[in-house]
This record gives sequence, structure tokens and C-alpha cells, in this order.
Amino acid sequence: MSRGPSAAATPAATDPSASPDTLGERAHDRSARGAPGPDGGAAGAARILAGADEIVPCTSADPDSVLAGRAVAISGGRIAGVGALAELRRRFPGASEETLAGGVLTPGLVDSHTHAVFGRTRADEYALRASGVPYMEVARRGGGINASVRDLRGRSRDELVALALPRLAECLDHGTTTLEIKSGYGLDTDSELKTLAAIAGVAERVPQRIVATFLGAHEVPPEHREDRARYLDLLVEEMIPAAAEQGIARFCDVFCEPGVFDPEEARRILNRGRELGLEPKLHADELENGGGAELAADLGAASADHLGAISDAGIAALARAGGASPPTVATLLPATLLFLGRTAYAPARALLDAGAIVALATDFNPGSSPTPGLPIVLTLACSQMRMSPLEALVAATAGGAAALRLDDGTGTIAEGAPADLVWWSVPDHREIPYHVGVNRVGRVWVGGIPVVERDVSGPGAAGGGPGPGSARAGPEGGRGPRRISAEPRAALDGDPPR
Repeated sequence: MSRGPSAAATPAATDPSASPDTLGERAHDRSARGAPGPDGGAAGAARILAGADEIVPCTSADPDSVLAGRAVAISGGRIAGVGALAELRRRFPGASEETLAGGVLTPGLVDSHTHAVFGRTRADEYALRASGVPYMEVARRGGGINASVRDLRGRSRDELVALALPRLAECLDHGTTTLEIKSGYGLDTDSELKTLAAIAGVAERVPQRIVATFLGAHEVPPEHREDRARYLDLLVEEMIPAAAEQGIARFCDVFCEPGVFDPEEARRILNRGRELGLEPKLHADELENGGGAELAADLGAASADHLGAISDAGIAALARAGGASPPTVATLLPATLLFLGRTAYAPARALLDAGAIVALATDFNPGSSPTPGLPIVLTLACSQMRMSPLEALVAATAGGAAALRLDDGTGTIAEGAPADLVWWSVPDHREIPYHVGVNRVGRVWVGGIPVVERDVSGPGAAGGGPGPGSARAGPEGGRGPRRISAEPRAALDGDPPR
């Protein structure tokens, strides 16, 4: 990245009646309990993680930013220090220590674009497309987004929560500690509000930080196909005000693409959301250029996402908007294009070289990107979009945080940042995307508390093998993940579960 991400300040909220900026935010809001001071702070004794082969702070894509022979101190759920072990021992006398078995320590991954709350999968459509049936024919037969809409409308909020929880556990096992989740499979007022309520329900039950987005403008539902204007009026006059009043969503998104919503329709929708306190985001120029990137830049949106068909003018616009405060981020979703069988990817190299801020995300959804894990996205970013491994890691951490306008250090290993960390069982950060389709996540911490431990020993693993106290020591009798705590994020910080 040619420029480090920056973002605007956001208040914290878990209660839907409070500010909706980030669900489960209280575990990050340490100020009420005392931020860590030079001696470890008011929130309790410090803990030191040492022994990693590399620490990747993700504050920069400069190779010199990667640290060797360093350790990390944690106190009060935040990073209290980064430096030589002897230095941290002096700063934090009495701190407990854990020696990692080599490996690479990075910030927790930030997945800034998902649709993780949905009903059934759409593997039937995938099989049809694999047999040569065109997407439009699949849609004519009742597939596509509207298949998910019909399915979700018939499910309860509690059922949607139950279906989403295992997906969020998979995200966590792949290193994602912060993620955005969109509505958009309801496309009527009650179903969109139900989806947002389900997102809030999920946030109460998982360790990750969740950011909610209203996407009632995902598509025009079948019942309004003959009267698009009526659906636009419904969005602006009823659905967006209801979502804002509900107090769960922070962002308002729209699918700005030829054949879905054009730039003027998108502008009307997003301006209405902004009037009511929902910050704008866009699905833009995914498969066909429609000026969505330019619109995102003009509106000062948090991000323009997809960009598989962005124009040169769109690249220039996002480069300029990346220098704004807060910036507009170019969020790239290569797993979607892979799954759809496309051969042309978003021009990450051109965006970076122009000076844009780039984020990487999964687009986790049932129809075009059913992957909960960011590691394969890192591989695609390097192999298909000419990003370096370090650029990809920064885009999937600090870049994602910028796309969600989180300015508390999320996505970095820096003093004062949330202690959301991932330990990878590889000796070099370049091996994280190198191991195609292999999950090398060994440990995950959220707010400084271990939440996942996996045995990832084997070819390419760091260290000499798991042992007592090793970060690679997995669950007894097996190699699968062991979730050390299934408590919701607020509970991990000492607050009662909601």
C-alpha cells in the first residue's frame, strides 16, 4: 500500500437502543476501565507473547515494518507494548509470559464485506452453472438472489441466528476477529429488519466484533419489478427510516451496477441513509462498469466494493478519495470472481500504484462466494491481482478496518490497539498466502483472550512440533480447532452476556 489506512472516530455500542456503530463494541471500549499505562495499566497484570519468528504489525506494507526477535505485551484487552523481550520485561515487571513455537503473529483479520446471515445454501445453482447453464437461465428458473430472498422471508430471526453461528465460528477459525455483515436477502421492510435483528443476535453470541450494514437496495424484488419507482420510494420513505430507527445498522449499502441500481438511484438511496445517520457504502462496478466507483468517491462513502470492472476514471477517483479524511476505501473481493468462473480480476496493482487504500474481503454469501475464510482471498490477491503477501495482509487487516471506519487501531499490532491477534504456524509471513487452501491459523486471541487453538503441525509448519505450552498444542486426541471460549465478546471483557 502506498498510503496507510486512516478512519474516522466512532462511538461504541452493544445495546441496539444506543449508537449502532459496532455491535459487541464494549469489549474494545477500554476507556471506562482504564487504558493500559506504561506499567501495564489499570486493567490488570500484563501478559507477554514472545518467541514468534516474525511479528507483522500491518501498519505499513514496507518490508522493513516486519519485526523479528520482538515480543508483544497485552494489558486490559489492548496492545500495551511491542519491542524486545528484555525491554518489555522492564516495562511490565511481574507480567506473565508465553513462548510461542516460532511462527508469525499478525493482527486479527478484518473481513469488511460479508452476507453471512442467510438461510439455505445454493449448491444446486452451483451445480447447474458447472454443467453450463448460464446465470440468467438459473435466475429465470427461480435462482439467484431472489432464491435467497424467498428462503429468508420464511425463516424466523432465531433460526437465522442459529444458522449463522457455525459460519461465524468458521470465520474465527480462519483468523477473522472483526467482520461486517449485511442484510439484503429480505427486500421488504419486515424481512430486512428481521435480518438486522439476527445480526445483532449473532453479535451477542460470538467473540468477534460485528458491524452491521443495511442493504435493502441489493436488488429489486420480483413483486416490484413492474414498478421500480415504487420500490425506490419504499426504500427511501419506509425501509431506511425503519432501519435507522431500529438502531442496529451503521452503514447503508446499495448495489450500483447496470441492471440493478443506477448512479442517480444509488445517490438518492445513500443520501437518505446519510440524512438518518447511516454512512454510505457501495457495491460498485462488479461485472460491468457503471460509474459506481466515481459515485463512491463523490459521496465520500466508506468504501466501494467489488470493482472488477472499474474504469481508469474510477481508479483515479478512488485514489483521490483515499487521501480524504475519512477515506473512501477500494474493497476487493476476488473469491467472488473465482467462484463465478471469471478470469478478469479487480486491478489491485493499478489502484495501489495510483495511491488508493485497498481492503480485501470474502464477500461470504450463499450464491457467489460461499467462503468464510480470508486466507484463500490472500492467495488470490497475490496470484491474480499482483499484490505482495505483505500488501495483502495489510489490506485484510488495517485496510478492512479503514473500510469500516474503525480508528482504534483495529487491524494493527501497535500500542493501544485492540489485542486481536492471530498466530500462524509458518516461519515467514509470505507463506500465509503461499499455502493454497490450507488454514495455517494456530491461535486466535480476541481482546487479549485466547478463543481458538488449533493443531496445525505438519509440512510447512513453524517450530519443531507441538509440546507443553506450545502455541501449536492442539486439542487432545485430534487436529481440529478447539474454541477455548464461546462467550460473546462483551462477556470476554467481563460484562454480562446480553
